[in-house]
Amino acid sequence: MLKKVMFWTPAYKRWRKTWGEKLTSPWVRLWAHLDMDWVDHGFLRVFFSNIHRLDEGVYRSNQPSPRQLRAWHKKGIRTIVNFRGVSNFGSYHLEKEWCEKLGIKMIDFRLYSRKMPSKENIHEAREVFKQIDKPALFHCKSGADRAGIGSALYLLLHKGAPVEEAQKQLSMRFLHIKYAKTGLLDHFLESYRKFNEHRPTPFLEWVDCYYDRDALSKEFMSRGWANTLVDRLLNRE
Repeated sequence: MLKKVMFWTPAYKRWRKTWGEKLTSPWVRLWAHLDMDWVDHGFLRVFFSNIHRLDEGVYRSNQPSPRQLRAWHKKGIRTIVNFRGVSNFGSYHLEKEWCEKLGIKMIDFRLYSRKMPSKENIHEAREVFKQIDKPALFHCKSGADRAGIGSALYLLLHKGAPVEEAQKQLSMRFLHIKYAKTGLLDHFLESYRKFNEHRPTPFLEWVDCYYDRDALSKEFMSRGWANTLVDRLLNRE
């Protein structure tokens, strides 16, 4: 209740949009950190970063804090791909600030946890992956769903990996739950796997010529208990 009263008023949301220009103010910086920790659940990420190696010089994780960004910088990270896209959370403003300070290239590229990627989105992802300088870090909020589909697309589009290998990026190992609406991402990859099994087709050719996002989305049925877990208890984005 306190969170709803303090952090979700229209005035607060409007003020939050201006933080990127005002982080030099100690007052604004304090609120950006409070927003990161309590509105964006950063206090949970202090104890669990969901970090995994994806490829040589490529890693995936949940939303990094300024402290974690400094640690990544010491390890040589040169590029961060933010699958949350541009947002007004304090975590985004602070991440952008620290990437600029540390000389890390930050690419904002929005993916969705409860929607299959569009054809345009997939082609955009291909171009994003061409821009990364390794070592690189991919992240979303929890490191489970958007980081998962982003990592799967990286393997398919950039590495030419088999779809079966890409599918492994969406699993409980990363806290991804396929029975909730987030399972649309699994259904997307599984649909390509089945098609490719009977009619071997390069991934992008399948996307351009055969992929029907609306039809596939209608096929998928999530389970109520899983949606309650993901949407209400875990409060996934």
